[in-house]
Amino acid sequence: MAKKAKPSVDKIVKKVNKEFDKTSSQIEKLINDALKQFDSLQNQIQEPVRKLLKEVDELRDREMKRFNEEFERRLNEFHELQNSILDRLGIASKEAKKEIEKTADSASAKVSAAKSKAAKSKATKPKTAAKPAAKKPAAKKAPAKTVAKPKPQTTAKKAPAKKAAKPVNKNDLTRVKGIGPATAKKMQEAGINSIEQIATPSDADKEKLQAFSKIKGFATLSDEAKKVL
Repeated sequence: MAKKAKPSVDKIVKKVNKEFDKTSSQIEKLINDALKQFDSLQNQIQEPVRKLLKEVDELRDREMKRFNEEFERRLNEFHELQNSILDRLGIASKEAKKEIEKTADSASAKVSAAKSKAAKSKATKPKTAAKPAAKKPAAKKAPAKTVAKPKPQTTAKKAPAKKAAKPVNKNDLTRVKGIGPATAKKMQEAGINSIEQIATPSDADKEKLQAFSKIKGFATLSDEAKKVL
């Protein structure tokens, strides 16, 4: 009985090994397939990226080349312009020297002429200056003094006019700084009819004025009203 049991155990082990080999081979196949798919996906992703990078490099090279060509062209134009300006300046400097010499000669001639004229005028001035000296003591200054005398009378007349302007219309609320025509109308409707009610308000007037606490400068209305009075 023991001899017959051994082959059955060996068969079972062989079967298990076969099944294990099958499953391991299947697992390896699945792993290989997965790796192949991953490689293909990676290639699919890398190819457009590489293409894009290549296009970017080509575009950068083209733009750099174009920029260098444009820079060289502008630099050559600048050098040509600089040379032409220097040539013109060389010619212009010669002409400027000639013009400066001409103007210097004409200026010196004018200065000498002016000096001679000044010398002649100095020689002739004493003869002409003697005549107005005799005309100065004329009687024209006396009437000027007499005209200045009535001035105090005009100032004396103006003084009472200023005194007459002092009376203040106490009912005109717009004379108080910060109160406009519209606000004055509303105050009159509320019962504030005189500046005195704002300057020295009673308790009732204070309650009426509180309705206008939002207007600009309300805190100083009483002081401004006192200034008007």
